Amino acid sequence: MSDWREKKLRGVIPNVSRETVKDLIDFEDLFRKWSKAINLASPATLDELWERHIIDSAQLRPLMPEAKRWLDLGSGGGFPGVVLAILLKETEGAAIDLVESNGKKAAFLRTALGQFHTPGTVHPVRIDAVWSKIAAPDVVTARALAPLKELFALTEPWLTNGATALFQKGRDYRREIEESRDGWSFDLVQHASVVDVESVVLQISNVRRNQAAK
Repeated sequence: MSDWREKKLRGVIPNVSRETVKDLIDFEDLFRKWSKAINLASPATLDELWERHIIDSAQLRPLMPEAKRWLDLGSGGGFPGVVLAILLKETEGAAIDLVESNGKKAAFLRTALGQFHTPGTVHPVRIDAVWSKIAAPDVVTARALAPLKELFALTEPWLTNGATALFQKGRDYRREIEESRDGWSFDLVQHASVVDVESVVLQISNVRRNQAAK
């Protein structure tokens, strides 16, 4: 096992098991193999895959340690969905749904979730097709999926019924927050990213559509 990768992960989740560390390292290997055939992530980021994608994804878990029902939208190459699925193996009764409409990426996600025996399910459809199928998640995640105001529209059925969002955003997050306030009211906690000083995790709850926006 690679000591530097385990050290990086324990800097985010100190009590993670060695079995989970191994699973995540093996997932990195699986990701690299599939990336040679299909575009799972920007090639420019592959040299820093562990930190830029795996650690970046893992940082979400300790923000909602009691949550058991997770939903990841636009899961792509498995960030954060597969990483969270592997981490959730240590929590009894936990599960995660991954929504990814791209067929090739969905096939990769199913392979990864099956190989690591995770409590995850892949939905190879558009997000609006699962509004009625996935009920009452505790947490909804999305990474590099859409501007914040569009994310609110995509996740409204869940966020207006008690779910908390963990949305990962880059340097333009302040502008996105302000643009969203015309149409939506929400409680917001900003968490600094552990891997990028210009990025944040937006923890959003108590979402309501403003009357004027209806």
